[in-house]
Amino acid sequence: MGKLIKKTNMRRSFRKYTAIVALAALSISCDRDEVFTREQYKNVFALVSGSGNVASKFHDLGGESAGYVAASLGGTNPTANPIEINLIEDPSLIDAYNKINFDVDVSKYGRPLPASKYDIETYSFTIPAGEISGRLPIRIRPDGLSPDSSYFIPLRVESHSSYEVNPEKSYLLYQVRTKNYWAKADGNTIYSMRAKLRQDGSTFELQLPGSKIMHPISEREVRIMVGNETYSSEVGVFNRGAIILRIGEDNKVTILPYKDVEILQIDGDKDYPNTFSIEDDGFKTYKTFLLHYYFRMSGTVYEMKEELRLEFDPDEEVKL
Repeated sequence: MGKLIKKTNMRRSFRKYTAIVALAALSISCDRDEVFTREQYKNVFALVSGSGNVASKFHDLGGESAGYVAASLGGTNPTANPIEINLIEDPSLIDAYNKINFDVDVSKYGRPLPASKYDIETYSFTIPAGEISGRLPIRIRPDGLSPDSSYFIPLRVESHSSYEVNPEKSYLLYQVRTKNYWAKADGNTIYSMRAKLRQDGSTFELQLPGSKIMHPISEREVRIMVGNETYSSEVGVFNRGAIILRIGEDNKVTILPYKDVEILQIDGDKDYPNTFSIEDDGFKTYKTFLLHYYFRMSGTVYEMKEELRLEFDPDEEVKL
């Protein structure tokens, strides 16, 4: 009988313990739900940016264009008050970005955008009451910027009139990148190449399938590597072996040295007439260069005939 009573008491204690644990778990769950609900409805704004708090935009060479810094508001409840946001420039943001991403590799460091290249009329903007976004306009003049450097305007929230700001998104680096009709300064404009390379004095032509990276230099100029030289982001490499293609209003191309390479353009070749054109084969559309030139590399003279093609969608681009 004593053993039966003991077992009964143990069962009662266990049920009591289980009920206490269940109540505690229910309480924790309710607390979490309450916190989640509060967070879900809380109005918090953030500056809109991508990875590393960088907001990047391409700007056309050849004039002035507009960019924007945007703020976005979270939360399910509509705001009753406007949010006045005041920004300031903070150069330390560029220093931090460089150290985190490149450590001691100074050659890859981002730079402040020169003051002559942009205007910010006011550093204040508003998310109106009941709305979820607002933006600050910036006027950008990208001519003269190098396609090989990163340029930033570092901005952070100095103050705001109401609600909350997400501290992890309370700052950004507005990155100015350049482009023209033929290329973007991101290293991803890659033309397919079909070429013929001949050493001066030889009758043998080397067939060169491959590709070339193209960078914008000015409104109507782009840069490629000469011959079959491989592109590298190292300054010494493209200074030694890069050339400029200057595209005229009539789409005639003038070939010029970028820095050190010796170049001689050959005109009058009907197959490689030094021109730019748009080709449509009925299925795809291409931007096409046909080039013919001599160049000297390491004391040797070569003749280069090349076709460069880039498939594109004309509906997505502004025509010449």
